[in-house]
Amino acid sequence: MKFATRLVHFNAAPGDPLHPSNTPIYQTATFAQEEADAFGKFDYSRSGNPTRKVLEDQVAALEQGTRGFAFSSGMAAIATVTHLLSAGDEIVADYDLYGGASRLFGKVIGRAGLTVSFVDAQDLAALEAAITPKIKLVYIESPTNPLLRILDIAAISQIAHRHNALVCVDSSVMSPYLQNPLVLGADIALHSGTKFLCGHSDVTAGVIAVQDEKLAQDIYFLQNAEGTALAPFDSYLLLRGLKTLKLRMDAQQASALKVAQFLAAHPRVSEVNYPGLPTHPGYELQKKQATGPGTLLTFRAGSREAAKRIAEQTEYLKIAVSFGSVNSTISIPAAMSHASVPAEHARQIPDDLLRLSLGIEDVDDLLAALNASL
Repeated sequence: MKFATRLVHFNAAPGDPLHPSNTPIYQTATFAQEEADAFGKFDYSRSGNPTRKVLEDQVAALEQGTRGFAFSSGMAAIATVTHLLSAGDEIVADYDLYGGASRLFGKVIGRAGLTVSFVDAQDLAALEAAITPKIKLVYIESPTNPLLRILDIAAISQIAHRHNALVCVDSSVMSPYLQNPLVLGADIALHSGTKFLCGHSDVTAGVIAVQDEKLAQDIYFLQNAEGTALAPFDSYLLLRGLKTLKLRMDAQQASALKVAQFLAAHPRVSEVNYPGLPTHPGYELQKKQATGPGTLLTFRAGSREAAKRIAEQTEYLKIAVSFGSVNSTISIPAAMSHASVPAEHARQIPDDLLRLSLGIEDVDDLLAALNASL
């Protein structure tokens, strides 16, 4: 099946004799057992729930993996990946990460005896030089948030595997529709399901997909032991949102390209970062490892004051820290989503940088609104 067909044609309720067209919400904490000394397929919703299982299987299929896992948030998914490591192990990460991931790496996981070093992962030689025998995980995003740098997932995976390290790729900016890190060689594909997978800003979720069975068993153990799994109703909402993923992203991506072209030609805009523009330094690599440039772009307004005025005055653009919704959003990453980055790990995010996430509004309305505020 092609991707759009796979989004709506899957087993919605395995084993249900009524064959419902939509997955039921199994809003239950426990499942009665037939035997007192043996468990059935489901026993306690923290350990497994039929609604969540359908979602997890669908996520795995869309990422071309074998097992999927749904968590209560993207951060819960990221934290679970770090818990695969033991005290004394080390992580090497690209320097441009989501603010929450930077906060976790900089202020939390050190308490468990883990160490994180940061490197420009576009520089493959520098990355390999940073991988010592203690490095057990290479953690990257591509495209990165918010600078929208493109990292070579296949090359990075090859380098990491030569040193027996796992590779985790946060692919939230792309979704499984546009990029499949597992196919490119990564061990773990991770998404904030809050973003494009949901698409409607009404669920907070994280998902992971893997191919290796031993890795899958380790992640399931942590999900169950730490109680971080996604609830049944949220799983249902995320499944519903997934069905329109391709339709939404096709429309949003088309708008993003038009907006990026408009901004690139505007005299008041000094810089536009969008992988769909031929002037973007990662343009060719993005075409090689993904099927589209996505719907996220950033541009510089010239000053912090100008960025604030544009964010607050542009019609149709809601000020929000997240992205990927059917509604267009705007934010100032340095003051919002990335304000929590520890000072010692801070990268140079310009304070006049604005991030746009294009929704499904008519692009002519968005262009007119941006033109007026600029």
